[in-house]
Amino acid sequence: MKAITYLQFDGRAEEALAFYEKVLSATSIKMVRFGDFGQDPNAPLREEEQNMIMESRIEFSGNCLMISDVPPFMQAMTGEITNGNAILISMIDGNPEMNQQYFDGLSEGGTVIMPISSTPWSASFGMLVDKFGVMWKFNSQASEFLDDYGK
Repeated sequence: MKAITYLQFDGRAEEALAFYEKVLSATSIKMVRFGDFGQDPNAPLREEEQNMIMESRIEFSGNCLMISDVPPFMQAMTGEITNGNAILISMIDGNPEMNQQYFDGLSEGGTVIMPISSTPWSASFGMLVDKFGVMWKFNSQASEFLDDYGK
């Protein structure tokens, strides 16, 4: 069993997918739209909803990120999609050059919380919120951090 990051959007999944594909130098992209399946005549989707992304996956640097839209008919049950700071994507154990490359790309149109820099706990640490409201943290020594500082 694996756990992966799955991002949900309110109609911006395709834009987010293209952005992450570019800045993360994705090696594989797969995508299915809601309209790729037959319509239920009792609950037809509007054209806008049919074009939304039902499920997608990008692969980069041995990682996987999944992205989808949550159409209005689903939000009626799940609640509205909101940006927040309760979840972040932590990029760990990357070399400083790769961290800087991803950081620079992801920060375009976003907000840098802490620029990539050397800290007492990491040669390459930084945090940002990208233009989609997703928080990212980079820590080149994350696997060693708890061993060195934890109890």
